[in-house]
Amino acid sequence: MRSIILYSRVSTNRQAKSGLGLEAQLARMQAFAKDNSFHIIGKFQDTVSGGGFNALEKRHGLKAALEMARKHKCPIMVAKLDRLSRNVHFLSGLMEHRISFIVSELGLDIDPFTLHLYAALAEKERQLISDRTKAALQAAKARGVILGNPVNWEETRSKGRLARIKKADEFASHIKPIITEITDAGIRSLSGIARALNARGIPTARGGRWYATSVCNVLGR
Repeated sequence: MRSIILYSRVSTNRQAKSGLGLEAQLARMQAFAKDNSFHIIGKFQDTVSGGGFNALEKRHGLKAALEMARKHKCPIMVAKLDRLSRNVHFLSGLMEHRISFIVSELGLDIDPFTLHLYAALAEKERQLISDRTKAALQAAKARGVILGNPVNWEETRSKGRLARIKKADEFASHIKPIITEITDAGIRSLSGIARALNARGIPTARGGRWYATSVCNVLGR
């Protein structure tokens, strides 16, 4: 059985105290490790932003995971690529440690070059979204629109987030029995489950097609 190290990260103390972010990441990785016959020899985590010029120095959990991975010559797994970093340059630096990284939502067939491509696309998309948002806010401000509601914004955002979580949990509770039927039939991989769901004509919560990542998201809830 192959050895593997798990690494999870959240950006704020609020996320860490809730346990939701870290627990969800850990659950997904443990399920992936079990399905792919990995033996977990270490679990590390950080509560810190992934950015900054000294990002690795601030992330003591990741440094410890790298040290153990070098010692045991085994890969490090994260639930999502952005748990390592949203920055292509930082990701490239990690690759120089000559340690393999596995992203559970992407599967085992992703090489370092493909990881770089995913990171570059995600970074570009975030920048485009940021630029469009800034332009829209500036245009609204120029029209005299009063932006934001400092009194109720936090409460509104919190209620909206809870509503989305509740809706996603309800959808997952309906889908999981179907996924159990599929796995009982011998289909164990995330991509195989996705194909089976699509073959049955069952849409995702947003009405789209299933992929390995969307199956992983449901199982992680």
